[in-house]
Amino acid sequence: MGTPLFPFPPPSSFLSIHSSFPPQILVTASKALLLKQWDWKQAQCTRSWRAIHNVPIASMTFDPTATLLATGGCDGTIKLWDVVKQYCTHNLKGSSGVVHLVEFHPDISLLQLFSSASDCGIRMWDLRSSQCLCVLQSHYSPVTSLAFTPDGASMVSSGRDKICTVWDLKSRTARRTVPVYESVVLLPEDEDFSEIGVKTKEIHFITAGSKGICVLRVWDASSARCVFAQTLPSPPSYGDPRSLTYCLPLPSSLRLATVTAEHNILLYQLPSFTTQQQFVGFNDEVLDVKFLGKGDTHIVVATNSSQLKVFDLATSSCKILYGHTDTVLSLDVFKKGSLFVSCAKDKSVRVWRQDPDSGQVSCVAQGCSHANAVGSITCSRMKESFVVSGSQDCTIKVWDLPETIPETDGDMFQLTARVTEKAHDKDVNSVAVSPNDKLLVSGSQDRLAKLWSLGAPGADLALLGVFRGHRRGVWCVQFSPMDQVLASSSADGSVKLWSLQDFSCLKTFEGHDASVLKLIFVSRGTQLLTSGSDGLVKLWTIKTNECVKTLDAHQDKVWGLHATRKDDRVVTASADSNITVWTDVTEVEQAEEQAKQEDQILKKQELSNLLHEKKYLKALGLAISLDQPHTVLKVIKGIGEDGAKQLEKTVLKLRQDQKESMLRYCAVWNTNARSCLDAQAVIQVMLTHLSPEELLQYQGARAHLEGLIPYTERHMQRIGRLLQASMFLDYMWQKMRVTGAPAR
Repeated sequence: MGTPLFPFPPPSSFLSIHSSFPPQILVTASKALLLKQWDWKQAQCTRSWRAIHNVPIASMTFDPTATLLATGGCDGTIKLWDVVKQYCTHNLKGSSGVVHLVEFHPDISLLQLFSSASDCGIRMWDLRSSQCLCVLQSHYSPVTSLAFTPDGASMVSSGRDKICTVWDLKSRTARRTVPVYESVVLLPEDEDFSEIGVKTKEIHFITAGSKGICVLRVWDASSARCVFAQTLPSPPSYGDPRSLTYCLPLPSSLRLATVTAEHNILLYQLPSFTTQQQFVGFNDEVLDVKFLGKGDTHIVVATNSSQLKVFDLATSSCKILYGHTDTVLSLDVFKKGSLFVSCAKDKSVRVWRQDPDSGQVSCVAQGCSHANAVGSITCSRMKESFVVSGSQDCTIKVWDLPETIPETDGDMFQLTARVTEKAHDKDVNSVAVSPNDKLLVSGSQDRLAKLWSLGAPGADLALLGVFRGHRRGVWCVQFSPMDQVLASSSADGSVKLWSLQDFSCLKTFEGHDASVLKLIFVSRGTQLLTSGSDGLVKLWTIKTNECVKTLDAHQDKVWGLHATRKDDRVVTASADSNITVWTDVTEVEQAEEQAKQEDQILKKQELSNLLHEKKYLKALGLAISLDQPHTVLKVIKGIGEDGAKQLEKTVLKLRQDQKESMLRYCAVWNTNARSCLDAQAVIQVMLTHLSPEELLQYQGARAHLEGLIPYTERHMQRIGRLLQASMFLDYMWQKMRVTGAPAR
């Protein structure tokens, strides 16, 4: 069903991760002082070993040949490992404090390693003698990154003191100090970067840093001048979540990878600095999720933040949408899939449009008139004509959309509420629109669900009825896509099905141990899918009131639940930060079952033919492959009709795995008086021709043989009693005289 893409241990257990280049080996260091080497393509750990460090590892790096691995520890030591021969080659001591940075010189023939620790100096180590050649002093705060020129003659270092230093490694002196930000990456010298202001062949480098710095800058090292600064869609602010903390060059594809303060990874294409892909490293608590796009190719996710995240399901690439100023609570998508709506704690609702060609998403409309957080939102089902929101201010608002919705956020439309209705006495948790856009249902913390008539455009809401029966607050309400019923889920752990005709409760589904947070109709309204605070997702068949499937893939509240328009996939999202996409495999399983049954019929026919032709060995092997003890017993009886010699000859020709199955079947047959003689005949053949040592090597042989003993003793006692009875009958026969018969 749903399977994690990378089933590695959770990121919180890793202290340092590093891969070789090209990326063939992945090594991780954990708090348990273990180093693990992974086959990242197969997502399997190939080996693990103790790091020897007395405290956790703070930094790691591979040499250019990917045969040496350097680890810097919090104990001030650096250790080098031969990855191929699997042993520690060096133990470098002398650093003060945590060694938070290690880098090999690009020229492997020099066998030099550079490191930086808490003393802010850069140490140059000679690996031949294991001695520190010198300490380069220039920074007044910890050094964050090192970058080398292709010829290895120069090095650029950056630190948290907001300066970059260009070093001449031959003279081991600082050539120039450039006041910039933190992380530094050198631009490739053999590429044309004239379009971003690089006019000379001097050393140029890219910088990115934290403390509110969200832009990438290109600097000329010779003149200490910024020649290019990246432009952002919106101006950055201090503490912006887009702040960059690390850069990593990808020279083979001429790209640059950056890490943001929110642990997101962005891939930029050089020299244009356009964003190619974005990977989100941490989702926090996921509050809602919906499929998006014409073919449900994307999902839009509301997490415990003011940003929305749109994931491409094919590539896992993510786009982050900015607009709300507080936590986004709920989402809904229009029928065509390119327009969706969101609501948040900032008391606003927003309408977003996704471009079907480029995949770009922009906010095209906004409405702000609620007095409190907006906790639920839904949209019209037939046309893109209106939006309904429910708020913690106990009101429901209907927002009409313009006939022509703007294409971009440059000319954002300001929504005004057509209708405002005080609907409940407590928070409105859920709202839903009927498939024909004529009815509206709302569910509230006041334990009630209410049915409203939307009426014609411009008309007010009219209350049609109230659904009473839940013992605690109502979390979710949904209309059936086919019948005139609706479903509601509650914090009392139940799901109820209601009639729209007389507002009576038709069915109650109970099975969750905690609040039922979300529900949807699937399989054309014949089934319900529910998710709860217990982390479970349950599939219910409405006709039988039966829970036919329980999906257990989350460890916390499952807030998000949505199905594609074709009902072939479902996405769930939970407070445990996990988003799981499930595929409906009912048809596949049915096809497999049908194919299996057809195969069984063909094999049974073949078995009958083999027995008729007296091809006993093939018949017995085929019967064992069916794994049906009763069928195998029929074959044994058929072989037994030709005498014990035929049975012995056939059993001894079986493979070992087939003999193991025969021994297992005999233990079953021996429990029944009708089949015990056949079981004993097979066991006699095995015990006669197989040594005890050979027999005990069979899987489960000891347990099967021990299971044979008590039933065999019972059969012996029964046969003894029958023998005594038969002898008595024989005696009586001898003494009997038939009237008119001559005496013997």
